[in-house]
Amino acid sequence: MQFPTIEDVIGHTPLVRLKRIAAGRNNTLLAKLEGNNPAGSVKDRPALSMLEQAEARGEIQPGDTLIEATSGNTGIALAMAATIKGYRMILIMPENASSERKQAMAAFGAKLMTVSKEGGMEEARDLAETMIARGEGKPLNQFANPDNPLAHFRGTGPEIWEQTQGTVTHFISSMGTTGTIMGVSAYLKERNPEVQIVGLQPQDGASIAGIRRWPKEYLPSIFDARRVDRVLDIGQREAEEHMRRLAREEGILAGVSSGGALAGALRVAEEVENAVIVFIVCDRGDRYLSTGLFAPEA
Repeated sequence: MQFPTIEDVIGHTPLVRLKRIAAGRNNTLLAKLEGNNPAGSVKDRPALSMLEQAEARGEIQPGDTLIEATSGNTGIALAMAATIKGYRMILIMPENASSERKQAMAAFGAKLMTVSKEGGMEEARDLAETMIARGEGKPLNQFANPDNPLAHFRGTGPEIWEQTQGTVTHFISSMGTTGTIMGVSAYLKERNPEVQIVGLQPQDGASIAGIRRWPKEYLPSIFDARRVDRVLDIGQREAEEHMRRLAREEGILAGVSSGGALAGALRVAEEVENAVIVFIVCDRGDRYLSTGLFAPEA
């Protein structure tokens, strides 16, 4: 009898219908629960994809040291994947990442380095490039690696199509590295060009883990604006309030970017009817508990 290994259970996540949060106008609102992946986020998919494809090309081999800049979920996923495959992993992240994220990376055996909160992901990416140039490790570079969206073209997109039996009309996703929205868009548009792809970015001044508005010089090269039909700006308070709504009204404990995705999905639902709207719940909320975002209201 053949039993699966841990990498075999990455993907194939549930797609669930919201019951209490109304989408109006006979719309169906569906949440793709990516927190059900082994390391707890949608980033498990590209993490494994980037490692496996680099191995297949002979660019890396077990025992190598890999270096990656991350704000959290990709780092956790890469730390897990590196352990599975036998690599040493150095992760560089802003110092203000939640303690749960840092501890999860360390639990998988990764070495952590931090940069200033003010420098953020841009400083983390610069440091990663400097270390790689010095020969201290090999890159995966989620921001420019086509194997990132490939994971979603091969996995997330087909799953959504099959789980909705081809009835999906709108796909809503936060945009950070942009791998998820790029890969899913490519697949869904291939099956039905009329499916609307809606990306989310933070309003000016908002700091939402997993959603980014990149300076032009740091825009991920895997991003192709032509694959996104519409972009919505999401506010900090709006994302946090909808994150709490997911937990308290639907029993879905998720992170802040997932709250932003719900907020975006509800905006779209106000404008359409008889639609099947899918949004990504990219991770679990338990890795945000120390931030106080779920604390009872005073």
